[in-house]
Amino acid sequence: MAKLTSLFENNRRWSERIKKEQPGFFKQLSSGQKPEYLWIGCADSRVPANQIMDLNPGEVFVHRNIANLVVHSDINSQSVIQYAVDVLKVKHIIVCGHYGCGGVQAAMQDQPLGLIDNWLQHIRDIFNDRSDELHKLGTYHEKFRACCEINVRAQVLNVSRTPFVRRAWKNGQQLSVHGLIYDLNDGLLKDLGITVDRSSELPHSGS
Repeated sequence: MAKLTSLFENNRRWSERIKKEQPGFFKQLSSGQKPEYLWIGCADSRVPANQIMDLNPGEVFVHRNIANLVVHSDINSQSVIQYAVDVLKVKHIIVCGHYGCGGVQAAMQDQPLGLIDNWLQHIRDIFNDRSDELHKLGTYHEKFRACCEINVRAQVLNVSRTPFVRRAWKNGQQLSVHGLIYDLNDGLLKDLGITVDRSSELPHSGS
């Protein structure tokens, strides 16, 4: 516990500051949550959802994993999406990747890393399907950035194909799935121009 002393001190200072700036904030927060956003992002410590969007606790429901993947067999991400859609009734699901993603880079290099190879294989499969497109790019930097974007677009489609999201659209629930990417170099989000609002917008095959 001694090693966590500074964290508890930080927490106390933060709590005191919030109480002064926003009296009643914690009382309101403890009564429940009703976020409009579900953020599916990378576990990278440099990409914290609330700070990037300048949102307070309670305003965004968050799921993070290595390389912001949405795998249909992953009960963790699937449970988060179902809860966000069915219970919280979020209006926006944001899949956010970031340039310089270590998971994407590891998938590109295709070197054995151990247990994580099982997870990264999902990204490698995406890149294999887009190999012709990637080969046309010149520098490694260009390919790396393109791969980060391609991964986000693929995950947007994966989210949109989940039964929970498709059922919500069928029932007329207001829900959009967006693909964004974060640039560590300037702290800005970029819209990748892929937003899905209904099942009819999904391609019949491929990603």
